[in-house]
Amino acid sequence: MKIIMVVDDNEDLGRIVKRILDKEGYETIIALNGDECFNKLKEVKPDLILLDIMMPGTPVVELTQKIQDIKIAYLSAVKISQSDKENMMQQKNIIDFISKPFEREELIAKIKELVGD
Repeated sequence: MKIIMVVDDNEDLGRIVKRILDKEGYETIIALNGDECFNKLKEVKPDLILLDIMMPGTPVVELTQKIQDIKIAYLSAVKISQSDKENMMQQKNIIDFISKPFEREELIAKIKELVGD
């Protein structure tokens, strides 16, 4: 079973994404900020991290620099230019950028693509 960690300070969104992914057969872990994410990574290594960009606590840039061996896809409502997206995805394990809001089917298809299902 593939493990997905959802890191988002919006608890409602985290629960929605968890419900969607759990129904698809993934084990889903929620973290409300970068610090909680980093602490949970000491106990579990997910196959993919869905990471919001704007959250309290440790800046996302610092967090992604600490996480070198896990695939990361940004999941954010922040409007970013294509060139900024490309800059943000320079780190080899940052593999995609998923925009909020998203359609359920689009999210599932993207997750399957990213984790190899």
